[in-house]
Amino acid sequence: MTTQRLGLIMNGVTGRMGLNQHLIRSIVAIRDQGGVRLKNGDRVMPDPILVGRSAEKVEALAKRFNITRWTTDLDAALADKNDTMFFDAATTQARPGLLTQAVNAGKHVYCEKPIATNLEEAVEVVKLANAKGVKHGTVQDKLFLPGLKKIAFLRDSGFFGRILSVRGEFGYWVFEGGWQEAQRPSWNYRSEDGGGIILDMVCHWRYVLDNLFGNVQSVVCIGNTDIPERFDEQGKKYKATADDSAYATFQLEGGVIAHINMSWVTRVYRDDLVTFQVDGTHGSAVAGLTDCMIQARQATPRPVWNPDEKRLHDFYGDWQKLPDNVSYDNGFKEQWEMFIRHVYEDAPYKFTLLEGAKGVQLAECALKSWKERRWIDVAPIKA
Repeated sequence: MTTQRLGLIMNGVTGRMGLNQHLIRSIVAIRDQGGVRLKNGDRVMPDPILVGRSAEKVEALAKRFNITRWTTDLDAALADKNDTMFFDAATTQARPGLLTQAVNAGKHVYCEKPIATNLEEAVEVVKLANAKGVKHGTVQDKLFLPGLKKIAFLRDSGFFGRILSVRGEFGYWVFEGGWQEAQRPSWNYRSEDGGGIILDMVCHWRYVLDNLFGNVQSVVCIGNTDIPERFDEQGKKYKATADDSAYATFQLEGGVIAHINMSWVTRVYRDDLVTFQVDGTHGSAVAGLTDCMIQARQATPRPVWNPDEKRLHDFYGDWQKLPDNVSYDNGFKEQWEMFIRHVYEDAPYKFTLLEGAKGVQLAECALKSWKERRWIDVAPIKA
């Protein structure tokens, strides 16, 4: 058994997602567990170099996690032949250019989504990566949530029978940044900077729907900018130009209808920040990030509409919690391990940049639907 070094360029890890999910809970965790084990018994040990614009922030992160390498010079990092993989979790607008630069430098690339703000740029990156022969991947984190893994288990076991519909509720109240600090960066609320909940979240719904319930065939969507003014990280008021709420209906292959509400201006009165209800002829399930509640047709009550009497039946009591019979690892870490095995031993891996482009495509279709006030069909991507 030998240990192989993975020279990994990590860009954008000073942000919330890049720091928490990708650096701390993935790469640092993989390092601490002794690397990624391959089929032949070898291990791959990540040796990251942290890249960012602020030397002070990047150096502090490197020291905090005992990482020896950091820089503010991305060009120099990409020029190092000993570092073979590039990861990006910075802003969406800059991502196509960064991926192009990394692919042209011969690096395997793995990145957050969306991979671009428009389909044309996304497809160009996919074509370039394929032409250069590098391995490539896009984060598809929602599929690795324990709650949605339980939905997949139920589907595969035949629990639902024929799936009829999917209803998703996503969101929470993001403070405006004036009297209380915002939980999301200010660029999320400026369309000119690549912000907007449709671009940010519909990319997620594409891979969730495609992989769990059926390929998306068409979409109708409406968005809105509910909070017109917010405060940035310096406390300065700015005009919010991007959508902060949206409501979309999707027609899926096989006749399934999915509807998802998404909002950064809603107060949570449900079991989790995101929930999916799946209704089928034989049973239904409601999943959050972790837990999943089920109701088989044999346990379904027989409600009768009567608005003249107070409801006494406990509908929640008719549901059963699906037991945690499986131990789930962090989903981001699991994806990192999958991609590393894909690079080192050509293990199967389907979540390529093309899957990322599909997410951008659906977001673009949703935005077009909102603008033109009509259904938009989702065509196959030619890449």
